[in-house]
Parts: sequence; structure tokens; C-alpha cells
Amino acid sequence: MRHVFVETNWVYDRAAPAHHKGLAAVDLLRRAQAGEIKLHLPALCLAEARQAILTKCQPRHEADAIRQFLRRARPEKTLSEEQDRVTREVLDRFEQQVRNELKELSKTLDALHREPSLEVFALNDKMLETAVDLSSFDDLSLKPFDQAILAGVLVRAGELRDVGELDLCFCEVDSDLQPWDKHGHVKWLMTELYANFGVWVYGDFEMRSPERPKNWPG
Repeated sequence: MRHVFVETNWVYDRAAPAHHKGLAAVDLLRRAQAGEIKLHLPALCLAEARQAILTKCQPRHEADAIRQFLRRARPEKTLSEEQDRVTREVLDRFEQQVRNELKELSKTLDALHREPSLEVFALNDKMLETAVDLSSFDDLSLKPFDQAILAGVLVRAGELRDVGELDLCFCEVDSDLQPWDKHGHVKWLMTELYANFGVWVYGDFEMRSPERPKNWPG
């Protein structure tokens, strides 16, 4: 069985309103539900994703920009009266739809928490101790929350390896926790940490890139 770790960015893409939803994140859960993989998520990511969704997905952010355009378009005769009316009607429906989805966010996140193909795990004492240890590495330069996520993934991966599970990977789109920087240069310390626990890191939710060596873990 392939064990796949995910974190806040995956929850955001999976639980956000439709216009912000990431299809790759949705498909990753579908694959887990089909029994192809087993997903693992640190529990604290649910709370972080909730706050991010409520902050970033408010409908006014997108709708107000279009309304600003409409205020100029009518006097400038860029749009007809009918086009203006239809556009405003669509905007109203859009805002109502998003508000309804945000009202259901708690239920959406609770359903993820109870999803059988997703193991939501709380940080145990060993994970918390590891997070403290990680803070001593100047080369990592991680925020406390990211230290906790990394520690949770590494320790849980070690627990899985102890019971014979070797197909371990982490779908990570956050550059802070990727073992390479934004220019593609290797972060050697983080690369070593993941390798020591047998965790291959993908930079996407499709598990395509970077391609994992056939002899991994080797």
C-alpha cells in the first residue's frame, strides 16, 4: 500500500468553494477512496485550512473587481444595458453560492476528518519533541507550525516503516517544506531528513514530479 502524506494546502484545495477547489486534490482523495493509496494528515492542518478558506475565499474579493468594471463600462458604453443586467445577476448568484458553501465548511471539514481513507493524526509526544529538535537546525529556517508539520510527517513515516510499510511519500506544494527552493536548488538538510525516513516528496498532488527513482528507497 502506498502511504501519502498531505497537509494544509491539500485540505484547502479539497474543501474550498468550487471556484477555488483543486481538481488534483479532489482526485487524490478519490484514489484513496478507491483503495489505491492511504492518505495521512496532521490534525492541526484542518484548523489552519479552515481559517485560510474563510479568509481567502470570500466572494466579495472576486465579485467587487467585476462590479468596479461594470461601473466604468456602462458610462463608457463598453457593455449594453442587457449585458450589465445579466452580469450583475450572475454575480449575485455567484456570491450566494459561495456563501452557502462557506456556511457548510464545518461539515465539509468534519466529513474529511471522518473519511475512512484519510488518517487524521494528532501530534504525539515524540512528534512534539522532534519539532523542538528541528528548531535547532539553522539551515531549515522553518516557522514553528511548519516544524510541527514536518515532525509529524517524519515521525509517522517512521512508525509506518517500523511495521514494514516502505512506500511512503509526501505531496507538498508549499515551498517551505519542499526539499528544494523556488529555483529548484536542493535543500540538502531537508533532503537528508526525508531520505532518512524513506519519504519521497512530490511537488504536486498527481504524484508525478519529481519522478521517484525505481529503486526508492535505496
